[in-house]
Amino acid sequence: MKTDKLSKTEIIINQLDLNEHINSFKSFFSRESELYIEGDQELHYRYIKALDAIEFKAPPKVADFTNIKLHLLKHGILNFEQIFEIVKVVRYFRYFKSREVDGIIGEWMSKFVIDVKFTEVEKYFTHDGKFEENLDTNLFGLSAKIKEHKNNINDSLRRLTTSSKLSSYLIDTQVHLINDEECLLVRGGFNHVLKGALIGRSSSGGFYVSPDTILKAKEQIRYINQEREAIFYSYAKEFSIKFFDLQPFISFIDKEFTKFDNYQARVLFARSSNLQIVKSKKDSKIVLDGFIHPALHKAKPIFVDFSKNILMITGVNAGGKTMLLKSILSSVFMAKYIIPMKLNENNSHIGSFKNILAIIDDPQNVKNDISTFAGRMQEFSKIFDYNNSLVGVDEIELGTDSDEAAALFKVMLSELIQRGHKIVVTTHHKRLAALMADRDDVELMAAIYDETNRTPTYEFIHGIIGKSYAFETASRYGISNKIVSEAKKVYGDNSEKLNILIERGSQLERELRQKHKVVDERIEKLKIQELELKEQRQRDFDELQKQKDSLIHSYEIAINEAKSAAKAGDIKAIHRAMDKANKKLPPPPKEQPKVDVAFKMGDVVKYHAQKGTIVAINDKKDAIIEIDGMRVRVKTTQLKHTKIVSCKPNTDIKVSVEKRAGLKCDLHGLRADEATEVLDKFLSDALLAGWDEVIVYHGIGTGKLSYAVKNFLSVHPSVKKFEDAPQSMGGFGAKIVSL
Repeated sequence: MKTDKLSKTEIIINQLDLNEHINSFKSFFSRESELYIEGDQELHYRYIKALDAIEFKAPPKVADFTNIKLHLLKHGILNFEQIFEIVKVVRYFRYFKSREVDGIIGEWMSKFVIDVKFTEVEKYFTHDGKFEENLDTNLFGLSAKIKEHKNNINDSLRRLTTSSKLSSYLIDTQVHLINDEECLLVRGGFNHVLKGALIGRSSSGGFYVSPDTILKAKEQIRYINQEREAIFYSYAKEFSIKFFDLQPFISFIDKEFTKFDNYQARVLFARSSNLQIVKSKKDSKIVLDGFIHPALHKAKPIFVDFSKNILMITGVNAGGKTMLLKSILSSVFMAKYIIPMKLNENNSHIGSFKNILAIIDDPQNVKNDISTFAGRMQEFSKIFDYNNSLVGVDEIELGTDSDEAAALFKVMLSELIQRGHKIVVTTHHKRLAALMADRDDVELMAAIYDETNRTPTYEFIHGIIGKSYAFETASRYGISNKIVSEAKKVYGDNSEKLNILIERGSQLERELRQKHKVVDERIEKLKIQELELKEQRQRDFDELQKQKDSLIHSYEIAINEAKSAAKAGDIKAIHRAMDKANKKLPPPPKEQPKVDVAFKMGDVVKYHAQKGTIVAINDKKDAIIEIDGMRVRVKTTQLKHTKIVSCKPNTDIKVSVEKRAGLKCDLHGLRADEATEVLDKFLSDALLAGWDEVIVYHGIGTGKLSYAVKNFLSVHPSVKKFEDAPQSMGGFGAKIVSL
C-alpha cells in the first residue's frame, strides 16, 4: 500500500472517491497550488463571490517565481523565458485593472501600481513570448541576412537536384535532413562531380552528402546567430537590471497572483460544471439539500439533516449507505477548502471541523498481518488522539460478534462524543442502533427498499431503523429461492416478525413523507398563484398610472389652448377650451354623506392628538374645550367623541418628551406627502402643549424626505427657525425646530 507515503489530505481524498473531482478542479489553476487558502477564509470567500459576479478571461499558465526571485536577489541574469513569466503576470493584472471593476475586486486591483519599467520590457515580447526583433535594427538586419542565406541554400539544393552532371548519381531528388544538416542521397563515385561532407550512410548503401556551398552558407548563419545571441544577452542583462530594482513589486505580484489564481480557479471550475461555491459555517451543523457526490453520474440528490452528534444509517444492503456517508464527509471537506460542489446552496448548511477522519476500508491483508476487527480497533484508537473532528465509520460491526460489538461500540461512541467528535456510522446491527436510539443526540436514518420491484431506491428516511433485506439481496444476485427459503426457516419466525415491524414503521414513514410531498406541492402552487396575483396587481397599477398620465397630458393641452385663447382676448374660445379641458378630467368622486355627531357640554372629546372636555358650545357649531388647563376655541367638526373614535392604523411615528428638545417626531419610512401631514399635526399639538422647541427626525436616505421637511418648515407660520441637530442627536438626519 502507498497510503503511508500520502499526506492526510490525499488519504481522505482517496477514501471519499474525490480524486477525479479534485484533479479536474486543479486543472483550472494557472500554476500548481495547495488546496487550502491560507488566511481569513471569510475574506477569501467574499473575494471569490465578488469575482464570480463578473465576467473575465482565465489567466495564462505561469511558472513558479521562486528561482526567478532567487536569481534577481543574487544579481543573476534571467533568460527570456523567466522574464516572460513576469511579463505574463504583469500583463494579466494590467488587463484586470483596465476592466475598472467596482467593489472589493476594484479596490484590490487599485493596489497594483505598475512601474513604467515593466512597459519598457513588456513591449519586446509578443503575446506568445517571442522576442520582437523588429524593434532592434541590428537584429532585424541579422535576421534578413539569415533569411538570405537560407534562400541561397534552397536555391543551391534545387540547382543540384536538377543538374545533368549529378543526375546519374542521385538516388532521389529529395532534400534529406540528417543530424540537422540538409543532404542529398547519392551513389558511390559522386565525388567526381560533387564536393561536400559525408554525413552518413543509408540502409541501401547510399551516401548522405552535404554540399560545400551549403556548408559555407550554414557556417555564415552560425556566425550571425552568435551575434544575435550576444544582442539577446545584452537585452536579458538590461531587463534583469530593471527587474532587480523592482524586486519588492515582483514579490508582491507573485503573492497576489497566487491568491488570485486560487480565486479564479474556483470560480471558473464552478461555471464549467454548474456547481455551487460554498464555505464552511462556524458551527458543527450539517444540512444537505440536493447534494450529489461528484463521483456519481445520474445520482439521486441527497437530503440530510445532521444537526445531532451521531447519525446512524441502517437499511438495505447495496442501498447507498456507504455513499451517503462519503457524501456527508465529502461535502464538509469541499466546504472547508471552498471547492465547488453540486447542491442547493440556499437550503444547505455545512459546519466546520478541524479534522475529517474516515474508517471505511477493510484493514485486513497479508502485508498488515492483522485481522479485520483488530485493524478496526487500531484505527479507532487513533481517533481518540483528536478532538472536535468529523468521523465517518462504514460498517462499524465489521469483523466480530454483533452482540459484543454493540456494547463495545456504544461505549466507544459515547466517549468520542464527549471529545467533541461528530460521527456518521453505517451499520447492519439493529442491536447497536436500538442501544443508541434512546439518546437525544442520535439521529437515525434508513435506506428505503422497494418491495414491489424488489430493488433499493437509494433514498433515505429520517427517524427509523431499516431492515437489511439480506435474503432479498441474495435472491437478486443469483442465489436460488430454495436456499433463501431454507435460510429464512433457520433465521426464525420471531426475528422475521421483528423485521416486519421495522418495515411496517418504514412504510408508515414513507406514506407520511408522500403526504408531506403533496402538501408541499400545494403550498408551492399557492406561492406561484400569489406571485401571479402580485404581478397582475402591478400590471393593473401600471396601466392605471399610464391612463392617469395620459389624462393629465390631455388636460394640460386643453388648458394651454385656453391660455392661448385668453391671450387673444376671445371669451367664447376661452369657455370652449375650458369645457374641453374639464371633459378630459375624470368624474369627481361621490361625496360620502356626512354623519352629524351631537356634542354637549361636559363631553370628553379628542382634538387632533389631544383629549379635552367641552366647557362651552353654541349653535354656530363652535365649542370651547379645555386641554390640560388651556382653553381653545374650535369647530365641532374638528372634534371626535373619544368613545366612537375608530382605531387608526399603526405608524412609525414616535412622540416622546425629552428634557432638552421637548418633543420628538420620527418620520422615517413615510412618503413626503404623508410626512408633511404628520408634521403639521405634530407642530399644532406641540404649540397646544406649550413647547417652544422640538426635534424632527427624517433620516438621510435619498434626500427626498429631508428636502420635503425643509420646504415645509420654511413656509410654516409658527416656525421661527430650524437647523440641523447636533451629531449626538442625529446630525444631518434631524432638525431642531424653534416655535
